Amino acid sequence: MADTSSCLSLPFIQPSQAQKHVTHNEALRILDVLTQLGVLTDDQSEPPGVSEEGDRHIVGDAALGVWSGQEGRLALFENGLWQYFEPKSGWRAYVSARETMVVFDGTDWIDLDSAELQDIEGFGLGMTSQPTAPFAAKLNAALWTALYRADGGDGNLISTFNKERSRDDTGFVFQKDFATRGLLGLFGNDNLRLATSANGVDFQDGLVVDVATGIVDQPNLPRFKAATNFDNYTAADIWTTVGINDAAFNDQSAFDPGTNQFTAPVAGSYVFGATLTFKQNNSDQARLRGRFLLNGSDTVSGSLVEQTGPHVSERTTLQNQAMVLLSEGDTVELQGQLRDQDGYFMADQTVFWGYKVG
Repeated sequence: MADTSSCLSLPFIQPSQAQKHVTHNEALRILDVLTQLGVLTDDQSEPPGVSEEGDRHIVGDAALGVWSGQEGRLALFENGLWQYFEPKSGWRAYVSARETMVVFDGTDWIDLDSAELQDIEGFGLGMTSQPTAPFAAKLNAALWTALYRADGGDGNLISTFNKERSRDDTGFVFQKDFATRGLLGLFGNDNLRLATSANGVDFQDGLVVDVATGIVDQPNLPRFKAATNFDNYTAADIWTTVGINDAAFNDQSAFDPGTNQFTAPVAGSYVFGATLTFKQNNSDQARLRGRFLLNGSDTVSGSLVEQTGPHVSERTTLQNQAMVLLSEGDTVELQGQLRDQDGYFMADQTVFWGYKVG
């Protein structure tokens, strides 16, 4: 049987030992020194001029006098003498003079908030961190708050995300069951990007802010502009859907040249506009009318406009614009009418356009 314990070197009472209380009391004395360890200083090279019974210090570097050669050891003042204890890795102590905790790493005493101790490979909160995510947390709520001025801060809270090169990524990745559904940040370049994905592979940009100009682009905004490439004949007093079949642009393919209709891909507020250009058949006395038709039956409120004759063929135009709240799948088409006389809506100069605004 060993004479002392392996960690704190507490003396054991041996078989048939006389004066067992001496050994027992010595073990208690060591426990009294080392448990709930608190020291007065950890940076002094020699003992203070006056010491009281039970004072403890961690001996500093380049020790002098009676502390000479005891650097890093725990020094106890007891019965008028200094006694020393060799620390072991993991021992921690509170240093009253500096109001901080220190830990012995096997070689040196270091502050618990030191950069050396914080340089760890991973940290998991409620879960195990991964090599690709050294910091990981599994929780239902998190709060970040600024350090107030009354607490020694400046009242601000700023989080910084930094990347090395323009083509690298930095930002937020939003996932559902670890499958990516959204991105917000600088991905692939230095433009600020908001993008979504239905499968975690293919991404659609909702917003892109140009880094040089600050101009906001909405690459996938439902919008179109189209014209008719033939003269649309209309009989007198008949509402006629204009054959808008030549699209200049048609994002989200929301406009169908085959049906001459715009179909809302999502619910929201939309603005539509049109130019109807009159072309004479037999008379210039026709009254030129236009409207937007909702779902093939209802006139969009505020879209019915009229211009009375006489008109100048291929020169007189009717402008129309209206906002409408659409549900997903609603259709809007452009209709024109020539009252009292027949005629045409002129090719290339009769245009229909629209886009989502909210």
